[in-house]
Amino acid sequence: MLRILRYLKPYTLSVVVVVALLFAQAMAELALPNYMSDIVNVGIQQGGVENALPEAIRKTELEKMYLFMTPEEKNSVESAYTFFDSSAPEAASTLKRFTRAGETEVYTLNELTADQIQQLSPITGKALLAVYTLEQASADPQKAAALSQQTGMDLSQLPAGSDPFTLLLQLPETQLAQISGMVSGQFAALDSSMITQAAAAAVKAEYLALGADAQQIQTAYILQIGGLMLLLTLAVVVCVVIISLLSARTGAGFARDLRRDVFSKVSSFSKAEFETFSTASLITRSTNDVTQMQMVTTMGMRMLFFAPIMAIGAIIRAVEKSPSMTWIIALGVGTLLVMVIVIFSISLPRFQRIQQLIDRLNLVTRESLSGIMVIRAFNSQDFELKRFDKANVDLMKNSLFVGRVMVTLFPFMTLIMSGLSLLIIWVGSHQVAASALQVGDMMAFLQYAMHVVFSFLMISMMFIFLPRAAVSGRRINEVLSIDPIIRDPAQPQTFD
Repeated sequence: MLRILRYLKPYTLSVVVVVALLFAQAMAELALPNYMSDIVNVGIQQGGVENALPEAIRKTELEKMYLFMTPEEKNSVESAYTFFDSSAPEAASTLKRFTRAGETEVYTLNELTADQIQQLSPITGKALLAVYTLEQASADPQKAAALSQQTGMDLSQLPAGSDPFTLLLQLPETQLAQISGMVSGQFAALDSSMITQAAAAAVKAEYLALGADAQQIQTAYILQIGGLMLLLTLAVVVCVVIISLLSARTGAGFARDLRRDVFSKVSSFSKAEFETFSTASLITRSTNDVTQMQMVTTMGMRMLFFAPIMAIGAIIRAVEKSPSMTWIIALGVGTLLVMVIVIFSISLPRFQRIQQLIDRLNLVTRESLSGIMVIRAFNSQDFELKRFDKANVDLMKNSLFVGRVMVTLFPFMTLIMSGLSLLIIWVGSHQVAASALQVGDMMAFLQYAMHVVFSFLMISMMFIFLPRAAVSGRRINEVLSIDPIIRDPAQPQTFD
Protein backbone atom coordinates (compact mmCIF):
# COMPACT_ATOMS: atom_id res chain seq x y z
CA MET A 1 0.00 0.00 0.00
CA LEU A 2 2.90 2.38 0.65
CA ARG A 3 3.86 2.08 -2.99
CA ILE A 4 0.32 3.11 -3.94
CA LEU A 5 0.26 6.03 -1.50
CA ARG A 6 3.37 7.56 -3.04
CA TYR A 7 1.17 8.51 -6.00
CA LEU A 8 -0.35 11.16 -3.70
CA LYS A 9 3.01 12.93 -3.36
CA PRO A 10 2.42 15.37 -6.26
CA TYR A 11 -0.81 16.44 -4.55
CA THR A 12 0.66 17.10 -1.09
CA LEU A 13 -0.20 20.79 -1.23
CA SER A 14 -3.83 20.02 -2.09
CA VAL A 15 -4.05 17.55 0.78
CA VAL A 16 -2.60 20.09 3.24
CA VAL A 17 -5.03 22.77 2.04
CA VAL A 18 -7.95 20.33 2.36
CA VAL A 19 -6.96 19.42 5.93
CA ALA A 20 -6.67 23.10 6.88
CA LEU A 21 -10.07 23.88 5.35
CA LEU A 22 -11.63 20.85 7.05
CA PHE A 23 -10.34 22.12 10.38
CA ALA A 24 -11.80 25.57 9.67
CA GLN A 25 -15.11 24.01 8.62
CA ALA A 26 -15.24 21.90 11.79
CA MET A 27 -14.54 24.91 14.02
CA ALA A 28 -17.24 26.93 12.28
CA GLU A 29 -19.83 24.15 12.56
CA LEU A 30 -18.94 23.59 16.22
CA ALA A 31 -19.41 27.30 16.94
CA LEU A 32 -22.94 27.43 15.49
CA PRO A 33 -24.69 25.49 18.33
CA ASN A 34 -22.90 27.70 20.87
CA TYR A 35 -24.21 30.86 19.19
CA MET A 36 -27.67 29.32 18.96
CA SER A 37 -27.44 28.69 22.72
CA ASP A 38 -26.53 32.35 23.26
CA ILE A 39 -29.55 33.50 21.25
CA VAL A 40 -31.88 31.35 23.36
CA ASN A 41 -30.25 32.02 26.74
CA VAL A 42 -29.18 35.64 26.39
CA GLY A 43 -31.20 36.99 23.51
CA ILE A 44 -34.58 35.52 24.43
CA GLN A 45 -34.52 34.54 28.10
CA GLN A 46 -32.27 37.35 29.35
CA GLY A 47 -33.49 40.06 27.00
CA GLY A 48 -30.03 40.68 25.53
CA VAL A 49 -28.35 41.12 28.93
CA GLU A 50 -25.07 39.22 28.59
CA ASN A 51 -23.89 39.30 32.23
CA ALA A 52 -24.85 40.50 35.69
CA LEU A 53 -22.58 43.59 35.49
CA PRO A 54 -24.82 46.53 34.55
CA GLU A 55 -23.16 48.89 32.09
CA ALA A 56 -24.74 51.76 34.00
CA ILE A 57 -26.27 51.77 37.49
CA ARG A 58 -27.68 54.38 39.84
CA LYS A 59 -25.64 55.24 42.92
CA THR A 60 -28.56 54.38 45.20
CA GLU A 61 -28.86 50.87 43.74
CA LEU A 62 -25.10 50.31 43.91
CA GLU A 63 -25.08 51.23 47.61
CA LYS A 64 -27.92 48.77 48.23
CA MET A 65 -25.87 46.05 46.52
CA TYR A 66 -22.92 46.75 48.82
CA LEU A 67 -25.05 45.54 51.76
CA PHE A 68 -24.85 42.00 50.35
CA MET A 69 -21.12 41.94 49.63
CA THR A 70 -18.06 41.23 51.71
CA PRO A 71 -15.52 44.07 52.06
CA GLU A 72 -13.25 42.38 49.49
CA GLU A 73 -16.10 41.98 47.03
CA LYS A 74 -17.16 45.59 47.59
CA ASN A 75 -13.67 46.84 46.78
CA SER A 76 -13.54 44.77 43.59
CA VAL A 77 -16.89 46.10 42.39
CA GLU A 78 -16.02 49.70 43.31
CA SER A 79 -12.87 49.52 41.19
CA ALA A 80 -14.91 48.27 38.21
CA TYR A 81 -17.18 51.35 38.12
CA THR A 82 -16.52 55.06 37.50
CA PHE A 83 -18.75 57.99 38.40
CA PHE A 84 -20.52 59.25 35.29
CA ASP A 85 -20.05 62.90 34.42
CA SER A 86 -22.89 63.89 32.09
CA SER A 87 -21.13 67.12 31.12
CA ALA A 88 -18.04 65.34 29.75
CA PRO A 89 -17.68 65.26 25.94
CA GLU A 90 -17.46 61.46 25.87
CA ALA A 91 -20.76 61.16 27.77
CA ALA A 92 -22.87 61.61 24.62
CA SER A 93 -22.89 57.93 23.65
CA THR A 94 -23.94 56.88 27.16
CA LEU A 95 -26.70 59.51 27.29
CA LYS A 96 -27.92 58.37 23.90
CA ARG A 97 -28.40 54.87 25.25
CA PHE A 98 -29.44 55.76 28.83
CA THR A 99 -31.49 58.92 28.36
CA ARG A 100 -32.07 59.51 32.11
CA ALA A 101 -28.48 59.02 33.16
CA GLY A 102 -28.02 62.81 33.58
CA GLU A 103 -30.96 63.14 36.00
CA THR A 104 -29.33 61.29 38.90
CA GLU A 105 -25.96 60.10 40.14
CA VAL A 106 -24.87 57.20 37.98
CA TYR A 107 -21.85 54.92 37.76
CA THR A 108 -20.70 53.36 34.48
CA LEU A 109 -18.76 50.14 33.97
CA ASN A 110 -15.08 50.39 33.04
CA GLU A 111 -13.46 48.46 30.22
CA LEU A 112 -12.90 44.99 31.71
CA THR A 113 -11.30 41.81 30.41
CA ALA A 114 -13.30 38.64 29.93
CA ASP A 115 -11.70 37.11 33.04
CA GLN A 116 -12.62 40.14 35.15
CA ILE A 117 -16.21 40.02 33.93
CA GLN A 118 -16.40 36.30 34.67
CA GLN A 119 -15.05 36.92 38.18
CA LEU A 120 -17.26 39.90 39.05
CA SER A 121 -20.51 38.81 37.41
CA PRO A 122 -21.50 36.24 40.10
CA ILE A 123 -20.73 38.78 42.84
CA THR A 124 -22.89 41.54 41.40
CA GLY A 125 -25.46 38.99 40.26
CA LYS A 126 -26.11 37.69 43.79
CA ALA A 127 -26.21 41.22 45.19
CA LEU A 128 -28.58 42.37 42.44
CA LEU A 129 -30.84 39.40 43.08
CA ALA A 130 -30.90 40.13 46.80
CA VAL A 131 -31.79 43.79 46.18
CA TYR A 132 -34.37 42.88 43.56
CA THR A 133 -35.93 40.25 45.85
CA LEU A 134 -36.32 42.75 48.70
CA GLU A 135 -37.79 45.39 46.39
CA GLN A 136 -40.26 42.88 45.01
CA ALA A 137 -41.15 41.69 48.51
CA SER A 138 -41.88 45.23 49.68
CA ALA A 139 -44.48 45.55 46.92
CA ASP A 140 -46.06 42.09 47.35
CA PRO A 141 -47.37 40.97 50.79
CA GLN A 142 -47.13 37.28 49.89
CA LYS A 143 -43.48 37.60 48.83
CA ALA A 144 -42.81 39.65 51.97
CA ALA A 145 -44.26 36.92 54.16
CA ALA A 146 -42.20 34.25 52.44
CA LEU A 147 -39.02 36.31 52.75
CA SER A 148 -39.73 37.08 56.41
CA GLN A 149 -40.10 33.37 57.10
CA GLN A 150 -36.79 32.58 55.37
CA THR A 151 -34.70 35.42 56.84
CA GLY A 152 -36.48 36.39 60.06
CA MET A 153 -36.76 40.02 58.89
CA ASP A 154 -40.30 41.30 59.46
CA LEU A 155 -41.12 43.50 56.48
CA SER A 156 -44.62 44.08 57.82
CA GLN A 157 -43.12 46.74 60.13
CA LEU A 158 -42.58 49.00 57.12
CA PRO A 159 -45.33 51.34 55.94
CA ALA A 160 -46.84 50.50 52.58
CA GLY A 161 -44.66 51.58 49.68
CA SER A 162 -41.63 52.37 51.88
CA ASP A 163 -38.08 51.24 51.21
CA PRO A 164 -37.17 47.92 52.96
CA PHE A 165 -33.54 49.01 53.03
CA THR A 166 -34.52 51.65 55.59
CA LEU A 167 -35.17 48.80 58.02
CA LEU A 168 -31.91 47.09 57.08
CA LEU A 169 -29.82 50.19 57.73
CA GLN A 170 -31.38 50.55 61.22
CA LEU A 171 -30.27 47.06 62.29
CA PRO A 172 -27.01 46.33 64.15
CA GLU A 173 -24.09 45.30 61.96
CA THR A 174 -24.09 41.70 63.22
CA GLN A 175 -27.79 41.23 62.47
CA LEU A 176 -27.42 43.05 59.17
CA ALA A 177 -24.58 40.74 58.14
CA GLN A 178 -26.61 37.70 59.19
CA ILE A 179 -29.69 38.77 57.24
CA SER A 180 -27.61 39.77 54.22
CA GLY A 181 -25.93 36.37 54.23
CA MET A 182 -29.27 34.58 54.49
CA VAL A 183 -30.81 36.56 51.62
CA SER A 184 -27.83 36.17 49.29
CA GLY A 185 -27.36 32.56 50.44
CA GLN A 186 -30.57 31.61 48.66
CA PHE A 187 -28.65 31.92 45.40
CA ALA A 188 -25.46 30.15 46.51
CA ALA A 189 -26.51 26.86 44.91
CA LEU A 190 -26.75 28.43 41.44
CA ASP A 191 -23.80 28.41 39.08
CA SER A 192 -22.61 31.57 37.35
CA SER A 193 -24.77 31.12 34.23
CA MET A 194 -27.94 30.57 36.25
CA ILE A 195 -27.09 33.58 38.46
CA THR A 196 -26.71 35.71 35.33
CA GLN A 197 -30.02 34.45 33.95
CA ALA A 198 -31.79 35.11 37.26
CA ALA A 199 -30.20 38.57 37.64
CA ALA A 200 -31.05 39.58 34.06
CA ALA A 201 -34.47 40.86 35.17
CA ALA A 202 -32.84 43.09 37.79
CA VAL A 203 -30.31 44.45 35.27
CA LYS A 204 -33.09 45.05 32.77
CA ALA A 205 -35.14 46.90 35.41
CA GLU A 206 -32.15 49.14 36.14
CA TYR A 207 -31.72 49.88 32.42
CA LEU A 208 -35.40 50.81 32.16
CA ALA A 209 -35.03 53.13 35.15
CA LEU A 210 -32.19 54.88 33.32
CA GLY A 211 -34.30 55.33 30.18
CA ALA A 212 -32.84 52.57 28.02
CA ASP A 213 -34.90 50.84 25.30
CA ALA A 214 -35.07 47.20 26.46
CA GLN A 215 -36.54 46.02 23.18
CA GLN A 216 -33.72 47.62 21.24
CA ILE A 217 -31.10 45.95 23.47
CA GLN A 218 -32.66 42.53 22.89
CA THR A 219 -33.08 43.05 19.15
CA ALA A 220 -29.52 44.33 18.71
CA TYR A 221 -28.08 41.29 20.49
CA ILE A 222 -30.12 38.78 18.48
CA LEU A 223 -29.21 40.49 15.19
CA GLN A 224 -25.53 40.57 16.16
CA ILE A 225 -25.35 36.85 17.02
CA GLY A 226 -27.58 35.95 14.07
CA GLY A 227 -25.25 37.85 11.75
CA LEU A 228 -22.26 35.95 13.11
CA MET A 229 -24.09 32.67 12.55
CA LEU A 230 -24.88 33.69 8.97
CA LEU A 231 -21.22 34.56 8.30
CA LEU A 232 -20.09 31.23 9.77
CA THR A 233 -22.61 29.39 7.61
CA LEU A 234 -21.31 31.15 4.49
CA ALA A 235 -17.75 30.27 5.53
CA VAL A 236 -18.78 26.61 5.86
CA VAL A 237 -20.32 26.69 2.38
CA VAL A 238 -17.13 28.16 0.88
CA CYS A 239 -14.99 25.57 2.67
CA VAL A 240 -17.20 22.71 1.48
CA VAL A 241 -17.05 23.88 -2.15
CA ILE A 242 -13.27 24.26 -2.13
CA ILE A 243 -12.76 20.96 -0.29
CA SER A 244 -15.00 19.12 -2.75
CA LEU A 245 -13.14 20.61 -5.70
CA LEU A 246 -9.65 19.86 -4.37
CA SER A 247 -10.50 16.35 -3.17
CA ALA A 248 -12.14 15.48 -6.51
CA ARG A 249 -9.15 16.82 -8.47
CA THR A 250 -6.73 14.96 -6.20
CA GLY A 251 -8.66 11.70 -6.48
CA ALA A 252 -8.96 11.98 -10.26
CA GLY A 253 -5.29 12.85 -10.69
CA PHE A 254 -4.25 10.04 -8.36
CA ALA A 255 -6.33 7.53 -10.35
CA ARG A 256 -5.00 8.86 -13.67
CA ASP A 257 -1.37 8.45 -12.59
CA LEU A 258 -2.03 5.02 -11.12
CA ARG A 259 -3.89 3.78 -14.20
CA ARG A 260 -1.16 5.11 -16.50
CA ASP A 261 1.56 3.23 -14.62
CA VAL A 262 -0.50 0.03 -14.48
CA PHE A 263 -1.08 0.19 -18.24
CA SER A 264 2.61 0.93 -18.85
CA LYS A 265 3.63 -2.00 -16.69
CA VAL A 266 1.20 -4.40 -18.39
CA SER A 267 2.49 -3.23 -21.78
CA SER A 268 5.96 -4.42 -20.80
CA PHE A 269 4.79 -7.92 -19.75
CA SER A 270 6.12 -10.97 -21.54
CA LYS A 271 4.24 -14.24 -22.01
CA ALA A 272 5.44 -15.42 -18.58
CA GLU A 273 3.83 -12.47 -16.78
CA PHE A 274 0.59 -12.86 -18.76
CA GLU A 275 0.40 -16.44 -17.50
CA THR A 276 0.52 -15.08 -13.92
CA PHE A 277 -2.49 -12.80 -14.43
CA SER A 278 -5.44 -13.47 -16.64
CA THR A 279 -6.36 -10.81 -19.15
CA ALA A 280 -9.74 -10.31 -17.45
CA SER A 281 -8.01 -9.79 -14.10
CA LEU A 282 -5.66 -7.21 -15.60
CA ILE A 283 -8.64 -5.36 -17.09
CA THR A 284 -10.42 -5.36 -13.70
CA ARG A 285 -7.29 -4.15 -11.92
CA SER A 286 -6.83 -1.32 -14.44
CA THR A 287 -10.45 -0.18 -14.24
CA ASN A 288 -12.53 -1.26 -11.25
CA ASP A 289 -9.71 -1.51 -8.72
CA VAL A 290 -8.29 1.88 -9.68
CA THR A 291 -11.80 3.36 -9.44
CA GLN A 292 -12.12 1.94 -5.93
CA MET A 293 -8.84 3.63 -4.96
CA GLN A 294 -10.03 6.90 -6.47
CA MET A 295 -13.33 6.79 -4.59
CA VAL A 296 -11.65 6.05 -1.24
CA THR A 297 -9.08 8.78 -1.83
CA THR A 298 -11.77 11.36 -2.56
CA MET A 299 -13.99 10.29 0.35
CA GLY A 300 -11.10 9.65 2.71
CA MET A 301 -9.71 13.16 2.35
CA ARG A 302 -13.06 14.53 3.46
CA MET A 303 -14.10 11.96 6.08
CA LEU A 304 -10.97 10.56 7.68
CA PHE A 305 -9.71 14.03 8.61
CA PHE A 306 -13.05 15.74 9.23
CA ALA A 307 -14.77 13.11 11.39
CA PRO A 308 -12.12 12.89 14.17
CA ILE A 309 -11.89 16.70 14.41
CA MET A 310 -15.67 16.98 14.69
CA ALA A 311 -15.96 14.11 17.17
CA ILE A 312 -13.27 15.43 19.53
CA GLY A 313 -14.43 19.04 19.26
CA ALA A 314 -18.10 18.15 19.79
CA ILE A 315 -17.29 16.02 22.85
CA ILE A 316 -15.28 18.88 24.39
CA ARG A 317 -18.06 21.40 23.72
CA ALA A 318 -20.73 19.02 25.05
CA VAL A 319 -18.79 18.46 28.28
CA GLU A 320 -18.50 22.24 28.69
CA LYS A 321 -22.26 22.63 28.29
CA SER A 322 -23.36 19.83 30.64
CA PRO A 323 -20.82 17.40 32.14
CA SER A 324 -23.61 15.51 33.89
CA MET A 325 -25.19 14.41 30.59
CA THR A 326 -22.08 13.16 28.77
CA TRP A 327 -23.04 9.57 29.67
CA ILE A 328 -25.86 9.91 27.13
CA ILE A 329 -23.35 10.55 24.33
CA ALA A 330 -21.26 7.58 25.49
CA LEU A 331 -24.39 5.39 25.43
CA GLY A 332 -25.31 6.51 21.90
CA VAL A 333 -21.78 6.06 20.53
CA GLY A 334 -21.43 2.66 22.22
CA THR A 335 -24.70 1.46 20.70
CA LEU A 336 -23.65 2.74 17.28
CA LEU A 337 -20.25 1.03 17.46
CA VAL A 338 -21.81 -2.31 18.44
CA MET A 339 -24.19 -2.06 15.49
CA VAL A 340 -21.40 -1.11 13.06
CA ILE A 341 -19.11 -3.91 14.30
CA VAL A 342 -21.87 -6.48 13.72
CA ILE A 343 -22.58 -5.14 10.23
CA PHE A 344 -18.85 -4.87 9.51
CA SER A 345 -18.15 -8.48 10.52
CA ILE A 346 -20.96 -9.72 8.28
CA SER A 347 -20.32 -7.60 5.20
CA LEU A 348 -16.51 -7.44 5.10
CA PRO A 349 -15.96 -10.98 3.71
CA ARG A 350 -18.54 -10.27 1.02
CA PHE A 351 -16.83 -6.99 0.10
CA GLN A 352 -13.59 -8.86 -0.43
CA ARG A 353 -15.42 -11.49 -2.48
CA ILE A 354 -16.94 -8.89 -4.84
CA GLN A 355 -13.62 -8.13 -6.58
CA GLN A 356 -13.02 -11.83 -7.28
CA LEU A 357 -16.52 -12.18 -8.71
CA ILE A 358 -15.98 -9.15 -10.94
CA ASP A 359 -12.78 -10.81 -12.18
CA ARG A 360 -14.74 -13.98 -12.94
CA LEU A 361 -17.47 -12.09 -14.78
CA ASN A 362 -14.92 -10.23 -16.90
CA LEU A 363 -13.12 -13.50 -17.65
CA VAL A 364 -16.28 -15.24 -18.86
CA THR A 365 -17.34 -12.20 -20.88
CA ARG A 366 -13.95 -11.82 -22.56
CA GLU A 367 -13.69 -15.53 -23.42
CA SER A 368 -17.19 -15.53 -24.86
CA LEU A 369 -16.60 -12.45 -27.00
CA SER A 370 -13.11 -13.32 -28.21
CA GLY A 371 -14.13 -16.93 -29.00
CA ILE A 372 -17.55 -16.18 -30.46
CA MET A 373 -16.74 -17.82 -33.84
CA VAL A 374 -15.52 -21.04 -32.19
CA ILE A 375 -18.59 -21.09 -29.87
CA ARG A 376 -20.90 -20.79 -32.87
CA ALA A 377 -18.97 -23.41 -34.82
CA PHE A 378 -19.46 -25.97 -32.04
CA ASN A 379 -23.02 -24.74 -31.25
CA SER A 380 -22.18 -24.19 -27.54
CA GLN A 381 -24.09 -20.95 -27.10
CA ASP A 382 -26.31 -22.44 -24.38
CA PHE A 383 -23.28 -23.65 -22.41
CA GLU A 384 -21.68 -20.18 -22.57
CA LEU A 385 -24.94 -18.51 -21.55
CA LYS A 386 -25.09 -20.75 -18.47
CA ARG A 387 -21.46 -19.90 -17.64
CA PHE A 388 -22.16 -16.19 -17.95
CA ASP A 389 -25.44 -16.47 -16.05
CA LYS A 390 -23.75 -18.27 -13.16
CA ALA A 391 -20.99 -15.64 -12.88
CA ASN A 392 -23.54 -12.84 -13.18
CA VAL A 393 -25.95 -14.34 -10.61
CA ASP A 394 -23.12 -15.00 -8.13
CA LEU A 395 -22.08 -11.34 -8.33
CA MET A 396 -25.71 -10.23 -8.06
CA LYS A 397 -26.40 -12.39 -5.00
CA ASN A 398 -23.23 -11.20 -3.28
CA SER A 399 -24.04 -7.54 -4.04
CA LEU A 400 -27.64 -7.94 -2.90
CA PHE A 401 -26.50 -9.54 0.35
CA VAL A 402 -24.11 -6.65 1.04
CA GLY A 403 -26.82 -4.15 0.11
CA ARG A 404 -29.37 -5.75 2.45
CA VAL A 405 -26.90 -5.73 5.32
CA MET A 406 -25.84 -2.14 4.69
CA VAL A 407 -29.38 -0.84 4.26
CA THR A 408 -30.18 -1.83 7.86
CA LEU A 409 -27.62 0.72 9.01
CA PHE A 410 -29.81 3.72 8.26
CA PRO A 411 -33.01 2.61 10.08
CA PHE A 412 -30.90 1.68 13.10
CA MET A 413 -29.12 5.01 12.80
CA THR A 414 -32.43 6.86 12.77
CA LEU A 415 -33.55 4.88 15.82
CA ILE A 416 -30.36 5.72 17.71
CA MET A 417 -30.57 9.42 16.82
CA SER A 418 -34.24 9.68 17.80
CA GLY A 419 -33.70 7.77 21.05
CA LEU A 420 -30.66 9.90 21.87
CA SER A 421 -32.60 13.12 21.24
CA LEU A 422 -35.50 11.93 23.38
CA LEU A 423 -33.19 10.94 26.24
CA ILE A 424 -31.31 14.26 26.14
CA ILE A 425 -34.58 16.23 26.18
CA TRP A 426 -35.96 14.08 29.00
CA VAL A 427 -32.89 14.39 31.24
CA GLY A 428 -32.20 17.99 30.22
CA SER A 429 -35.75 19.15 30.95
CA HIS A 430 -35.44 17.88 34.51
CA GLN A 431 -32.17 19.77 34.91
CA VAL A 432 -33.76 22.91 33.46
CA ALA A 433 -36.63 22.55 35.93
CA ALA A 434 -34.08 22.21 38.76
CA SER A 435 -32.26 25.40 37.57
CA ALA A 436 -29.13 23.33 36.90
CA LEU A 437 -29.14 23.87 33.13
CA GLN A 438 -30.33 26.53 30.71
CA VAL A 439 -32.64 25.77 27.80
CA GLY A 440 -30.16 27.00 25.20
CA ASP A 441 -27.38 24.86 26.68
CA MET A 442 -29.63 21.80 26.46
CA MET A 443 -30.37 22.56 22.79
CA ALA A 444 -26.65 23.05 22.07
CA PHE A 445 -25.82 19.80 23.88
CA LEU A 446 -28.35 18.01 21.68
CA GLN A 447 -26.68 19.31 18.52
CA TYR A 448 -23.20 18.42 19.78
CA ALA A 449 -24.41 14.90 20.56
CA MET A 450 -25.69 14.56 16.99
CA HIS A 451 -22.31 15.77 15.68
CA VAL A 452 -20.51 13.13 17.77
CA VAL A 453 -22.75 10.30 16.57
CA PHE A 454 -22.52 11.38 12.91
CA SER A 455 -18.74 11.64 13.18
CA PHE A 456 -18.43 8.12 14.55
CA LEU A 457 -20.78 6.93 11.83
CA MET A 458 -18.54 8.48 9.16
CA ILE A 459 -15.48 6.86 10.70
CA SER A 460 -17.29 3.52 10.81
CA MET A 461 -18.36 3.83 7.18
CA MET A 462 -14.78 4.50 6.15
CA PHE A 463 -13.63 1.40 8.01
CA ILE A 464 -16.16 -0.55 5.98
CA PHE A 465 -14.90 0.82 2.64
CA LEU A 466 -11.20 0.80 3.50
CA PRO A 467 -10.83 -3.03 3.49
CA ARG A 468 -12.31 -3.19 0.01
CA ALA A 469 -9.92 -0.45 -1.09
CA ALA A 470 -7.06 -2.30 0.60
CA VAL A 471 -7.90 -5.38 -1.48
CA SER A 472 -7.92 -3.25 -4.63
CA GLY A 473 -4.64 -1.61 -3.65
CA ARG A 474 -3.02 -4.97 -3.02
CA ARG A 475 -4.19 -6.25 -6.42
CA ILE A 476 -2.82 -3.15 -8.16
CA ASN A 477 0.45 -3.41 -6.27
CA GLU A 478 0.83 -7.02 -7.40
CA VAL A 479 0.92 -5.77 -10.98
CA LEU A 480 3.22 -2.85 -10.29
CA SER A 481 5.70 -4.88 -8.22
CA ILE A 482 6.31 -7.57 -10.88
CA ASP A 483 9.74 -7.43 -12.43
CA PRO A 484 9.40 -8.48 -16.10
CA ILE A 485 11.69 -11.29 -17.24
CA ILE A 486 12.33 -9.62 -20.60
CA ARG A 487 13.50 -6.05 -20.36
CA ASP A 488 14.36 -3.49 -22.95
CA PRO A 489 18.03 -2.51 -22.70
CA ALA A 490 18.77 0.84 -21.10
CA GLN A 491 20.91 1.82 -24.13
CA PRO A 492 19.60 -0.14 -27.11
CA GLN A 493 21.95 -0.77 -30.06
CA THR A 494 20.86 0.73 -33.36
CA PHE A 495 21.68 -0.93 -36.70
CA ASP A 496 21.91 0.75 -40.08
